[in-house]
Amino acid sequence: MEAPDHGKPMESPIEPDDRVRAFGNQLIGVHLWLREELARLREDVDSHLDGHSERPRELRAHCLTFCSALSRHHEGEDEGAFPVLAERFPELRPVLDELRHDHQVVADILRRLEELIGGVDAADPAEAGRVRAELDGLSALLESHFVYEEKRIVEALNGLDVPGWSGSVPPFLSTTADGEPSG
Repeated sequence: MEAPDHGKPMESPIEPDDRVRAFGNQLIGVHLWLREELARLREDVDSHLDGHSERPRELRAHCLTFCSALSRHHEGEDEGAFPVLAERFPELRPVLDELRHDHQVVADILRRLEELIGGVDAADPAEAGRVRAELDGLSALLESHFVYEEKRIVEALNGLDVPGWSGSVPPFLSTTADGEPSG
């Protein structure tokens, strides 16, 4: 057996076409990005509560950007990925219904969060505290939702070959609020 050449970059076992079709793996990447963005937003609120940074307008902009990206992700799943999965894997329909229900609960939290963030004032830490509490609830729900979704549908997504998805990033795999790929 030949020893690996550590002077060369390791080659990926995934061919370019396979990477495009590994939608489930890409979904996990989007979930990681959303988790990181939510953690950053929570840190921004904590920093604001501590009086160290994030003017209210910047905090509102960050929150609204995150909320838009998360909403677009869930809408993309509901309107694009889930119908394809339901058609090709009928046994997943109950799981997809649960995930859609979670999306509605998350949308309600995002609406409350957007209302709260609109009232954040530099002089009133109680307002930022309410935003932080809402973010804590959102974080707990999303963590549970993402883990369940990843366990239940990633394998099915990885098995899909959807021609309309290979030419561009499907909305549920976008990491921007406007649906364009980041980068």
